[in-house]
Amino acid sequence: MMLKDKAVEYYSPKYDLNCAEAMIYSANDIYDLKLEKSTLKTMAGFGGGMAIEDTCGALSGAIAVLGVLFVREKAHESHQMKEMVTDYMYRFKEEMGSIKCDQLKKNYREDAPVKCRKVVFVAAELLDQIVREKQGEGR
Repeated sequence: MMLKDKAVEYYSPKYDLNCAEAMIYSANDIYDLKLEKSTLKTMAGFGGGMAIEDTCGALSGAIAVLGVLFVREKAHESHQMKEMVTDYMYRFKEEMGSIKCDQLKKNYREDAPVKCRKVVFVAAELLDQIVREKQGEGR
């Protein structure tokens, strides 16, 4: 299963996770991150643009995944993290027109149970692209 499909699955009524949670739960499964439940729960407060419809929670979840995958101890050890996050954010903004939750909801949100499924799908698709590209560099 692809990350984007798993993220949409977790963002369904069956699991009742917010967009940020759906990203980290799906990445945990697909990339076999072996994150503990307490770590997964850290994304709970990031949904809905951190509750005030600012920066999209799916993006926050994706960035957390990049940290888990590519940071050994701390971000300042290399420019890799900043470069990946910058690349990710620009790609998402170019694809979706905004990184702001309120604008994304205005443009893409549908009635329940679908809600922001397209946003989660694209966020996961772009995350997977960046992960695959970065892992390809390490070969």
